[in-house]
Amino acid sequence: MIYIHIKLFSDRMNAQILSSTTKETSISLKGSDIGTLYIVQHELLKDQQVEFAGVILRHPLTNEYWMRVNSSKGSPIKEILKATNTAIEFTDELKKLIHSKLKGV
Repeated sequence: MIYIHIKLFSDRMNAQILSSTTKETSISLKGSDIGTLYIVQHELLKDQQVEFAGVILRHPLTNEYWMRVNSSKGSPIKEILKATNTAIEFTDELKKLIHSKLKGV
């Protein structure tokens, strides 16, 4: 198994690739919350190359989430990275908008 540390929205999020083929990747994520992963899932499902993207809470006491992505073309891992970068860009834009609106308050 491959362990990687990724910075999606938190410095404490850890990801472990459970299985990976050319069409399907399963990842275990710890140190996240389901809301963050739903945003990435939403971005994945917008892509026509992604056939399936699912997120589940494996067990509430372990705070471990599993994500599975199936793609028709291309690498599922590259699709996850692309969706994650899109989500980060969107949240950065939202942050700037909120800060600009709150300056006058």
